[in-house]
Amino acid sequence: MTSRSSKATARTSTEARAVARTQTLIKGADGIGTVRRTTLPGGLRIVTETLPSVRSATFGIWAHVGSRDETPALNGATHYLEHLLFKGTTRRSALDISSAIDAVGGEMNAFTAKEYTCYYARVLDSDLPLAIDVVCDMLTGSLIREEDVDVERGAILEEIAMTEDDPGDCVHDLFAHTMFGDSPLGRPVLGTVDTVNALTADRIRRFYKKHYDPTHLVVACAGNVDHNKVVRQVRAAFEKAGALSRADATPIAPRDGRRSLRTAGRVELIGRKTEQAHVVLGMPGLARTDERRWALGVLNTALGGGMSSRLFQEVREKRGLAYSVYSYTSGFADCGLFGVYAGCRPSQVHDVLKICRDELDQVAEHGLPDEEIDRAIGQLKGSTVLGLEDTGALMNRIGKSELCWGEQMSVDEMLTRIAMVTPDEVRAVARDVLGQRPSLSVIGPLKDKQASRLHDTVA
Repeated sequence: MTSRSSKATARTSTEARAVARTQTLIKGADGIGTVRRTTLPGGLRIVTETLPSVRSATFGIWAHVGSRDETPALNGATHYLEHLLFKGTTRRSALDISSAIDAVGGEMNAFTAKEYTCYYARVLDSDLPLAIDVVCDMLTGSLIREEDVDVERGAILEEIAMTEDDPGDCVHDLFAHTMFGDSPLGRPVLGTVDTVNALTADRIRRFYKKHYDPTHLVVACAGNVDHNKVVRQVRAAFEKAGALSRADATPIAPRDGRRSLRTAGRVELIGRKTEQAHVVLGMPGLARTDERRWALGVLNTALGGGMSSRLFQEVREKRGLAYSVYSYTSGFADCGLFGVYAGCRPSQVHDVLKICRDELDQVAEHGLPDEEIDRAIGQLKGSTVLGLEDTGALMNRIGKSELCWGEQMSVDEMLTRIAMVTPDEVRAVARDVLGQRPSLSVIGPLKDKQASRLHDTVA
């Protein structure tokens, strides 16, 4: 005989299932490239992209939390937590987690950024149910034990030390601090030795419970997959963990707001005995939702996006002053950065910076000729397509799009939008972005006289 409480529970479960919403966001030809989204009653979103021609699938879970969500005392907690979710659940040990994916020849990893975190596994399509079960188990059933926190602390401190040993990487953290100061966006994703040493298991558990609610998560899966099967398997995994109990929950909205960067013309130097000086010269860029971002992408490609770019030609090809020189953009929810990186001999640092500053000023004042813009548009279109040639890249695209924009754009739509950029739009965004007074970050063995001259670069 079925009890009254059992009937009520079954009825509640049936009602919750009835409100799951599925939409086709992008309809591909013959099903190829079709993107669908299902929102479960607990607020969990599941997006998939179907590519029947491959034999692999990449499954990922994106969390709406990054280092910008940390207080000063919690700096590094998001990345620490990323490590700890691999250390064991109520169902699996750390060895069980890694050996399950290794046994089928798959790969599993995670990464933490300033505004999101992602956990993923890439496997054969036939092994997708295993990947779904393992990754969902990690996200919903992590133990975060005291002993695991203590052991992993050492590994994270080694990771910080490894980053410090790579000035070409470290200078970008320094540039973020130069631009954002001691704010969440200005602090390193890894945290510092002091903040990591101060984090406790209890504080990390509270951070986990606050930010890993299903309403803060997006499941993304791409490859030879069936959307309905993925939804059923994910739903079963989350229900087994009791993670979809709030039937009326709604997904968290993409980030918004406005953020002011620090005063322009700042210079920060870290003296270090390196063979090269590593420099980033840059200024505020655009938020990732700014419609001018397409024109900025073309501008960035023309300035420092390849071997035919202006900076590469002027600094490396014509003068041989640096091996690596490029420009880049970073877009956040409410602001952005534009930067130029170069690594060169310390004796050449002022020549390199002068050339870079002169090029930026020249383009800001006079713009780029049409032929350079056309070449950059072609390059950007090609690199966009080539960068989406595997299931991992496709999973990243649909997962990040859902989390950060709340919508999807097909590859064809992206290519059309890039092709629509006009020379006037590129020149306008060059005036707006490059016309600002830059700031400068440097790591290297510069002498006092050399260091004092750095302020001339941003004057």
